[in-house]
Amino acid sequence: MDCVFCKIAAREIPSTAVYQDELAYAFADIHPQAPVHIIIIPREHIGSLAEAGVGHRTLLGHLMRAAAEIARKKGLAKGYRVVVNTGDEGGRTVDHLHLHLMGGRQMTWPPG
Repeated sequence: MDCVFCKIAAREIPSTAVYQDELAYAFADIHPQAPVHIIIIPREHIGSLAEAGVGHRTLLGHLMRAAAEIARKKGLAKGYRVVVNTGDEGGRTVDHLHLHLMGGRQMTWPPG
């Protein structure tokens, strides 16, 4: 497979790991939009949230739980944002389900 996030999870492409377990891998975004900007991906290739099936419910919850754990470790007690971009109009740029964990500054709304 020619998926950049699959290659990052397999450590074929270097990244700054911040969390990893058997289901998920998280790394620092190379173009951060906030002082803390972490990408959290499932190790299993799922193209997008729209492609996640009923059988992925536990995995999706695991990714959210990983986001909360990383936020605690990064000292984001004042708040943070978790974003999932889906589809071209949703701003997705990599065809692999991923969560953006952003914090360390005041987030504004609407985001864009």
